[in-house]
Amino acid sequence: MERPILSKLNILIAGVDEAGRGPLAGPVVAAAVILNPERPIVGLNDSKKLSPMKRERLYAEILAHSIAVGIGKSSVLEIDEINILQATMLAMQRAVQALSHRPQKVLIDGNRCPILDMPSQAIIGGDALEPAIMAASIIAKVTRDREMEGYEALYPGYGFAQHKGYGTALHLSALERLGVADCHRQSFAPIKLAILAVAHLD
Repeated sequence: MERPILSKLNILIAGVDEAGRGPLAGPVVAAAVILNPERPIVGLNDSKKLSPMKRERLYAEILAHSIAVGIGKSSVLEIDEINILQATMLAMQRAVQALSHRPQKVLIDGNRCPILDMPSQAIIGGDALEPAIMAASIIAKVTRDREMEGYEALYPGYGFAQHKGYGTALHLSALERLGVADCHRQSFAPIKLAILAVAHLD
């Protein structure tokens, strides 16, 4: 498949994607990547289509060979305060601001762009079309997964290393047993229900 024309222009283009909009716990993480056309990375793809081992390998290659990589996060408190959509936009802004080189254009995976002080374009399904967005999806996913794996020691019993905060049967069962932890997004419906259930028991 031919790469989109934007990827062929001789300007600095950053791809941006996020990981963690849907989980019930943990931050939302965004990444911005400016690939180096002289150091092509073989095997880039949407992070969800890659095995954990391949994501880890590509993560290291992206960090080693890209012109710039920026990471931005929005915390659970921010997600609950301004909602997940606005928190995602904020994480994307922070990722672009964290780049060591200023891009001349930013390509965002999805149907809307965060407020940026440079031209930007939203691309639905961009993580399957634009190599820079694919790279950003990998950086965001690996960064967030590693953080959630670290939650295993902080919040034992919830199984964060396995489900990464998503609302799996294992996670929902742990919520019933252990209750809501401070890493949970209280604005999300399953967490609200868990809080109400505890209040009802009291």
